[in-house]
Amino acid sequence: MPVPELIREQAAGAEAIESIVAGLRDARDDWRAANQRYAAAGTGRFPGRTAVGFMLEHLEAALFPLRLGHYEGTTEDLFVALRLEQALAILRDEVDRELRYWEAESADRFESGHGETIVRLFGAALPEVRRLIDSDIAAAFQGDPAARSVDEILICYPCALAVMYHRLAHQLYTLGAPLVARVISEIANTRTGIDIHPGATIGPSFFIDHGTGVVIGETTIIGARVRLYQHVTLGARRLPAESGDTVRERFARHPIVEDDVVIYAGATVLGRVTIGAGSTIGGNVWVTDDVPAGSLVMQPPALLFRAGQPHLPLFPGDD
Repeated sequence: MPVPELIREQAAGAEAIESIVAGLRDARDDWRAANQRYAAAGTGRFPGRTAVGFMLEHLEAALFPLRLGHYEGTTEDLFVALRLEQALAILRDEVDRELRYWEAESADRFESGHGETIVRLFGAALPEVRRLIDSDIAAAFQGDPAARSVDEILICYPCALAVMYHRLAHQLYTLGAPLVARVISEIANTRTGIDIHPGATIGPSFFIDHGTGVVIGETTIIGARVRLYQHVTLGARRLPAESGDTVRERFARHPIVEDDVVIYAGATVLGRVTIGAGSTIGGNVWVTDDVPAGSLVMQPPALLFRAGQPHLPLFPGDD
């Protein structure tokens, strides 16, 4: 290609880029004006997904040095200490980013050392988090005859990763770092297809069999020894148009699942309903009312079985 023609093409390309850059700047300015946002409160202060991912790798190694940290040697405590220091150093930076973000959003300021306090309390909770994860792994091993060992579950099962990350995210959520917690939950969702909001409260010995497509909402409360299967939704009902509440209202809007409940594949449980202890929810059932303890709910139609009684319609008006 002759040199003058090449120069003209390069100049045209540069002009096109400049035009796109200008258009993007205008779009940003329009959005910031409409939302009363300014560049000073931009994403540079938002927790970074890449950094949080590195933090999680260090935490995995500190929690499980042999199986997930691949440690070989005689100074295991030193290895754990080093990986923990690396994890908490990254976490301090990301929590500080979050706190600066909220300061810019609200024009209020946190007390000095607030981020350090969050990280310190998070670190102090890790031994109990490890015990909870151990109970989840044991429940999975007990509940899945295909598993050959607890090590296989920890290393290979998507539910192990998703629930481990949720245990970590929930601690940060309750300590006052919800954005870092949400980044952790979205990393878990990307890797496993299991979507657990960090605000959800989950008891010990929790097992999600297979797991793909499971959704657990923010205000969900789950008791001990609960088992879910793939494509289960523990969600909220859509607010009616005449309601004065908005989607920003943080009221309790997700289910309570009591101890020893099993919910099979494809079931959808919506709203602040209670699934009583020891109940079984069959596959593809849609539940929007309380279920008494010890019940079996199944389709079709949606029927409620109680010990010693004939089947009863689950929903008022069903026959």
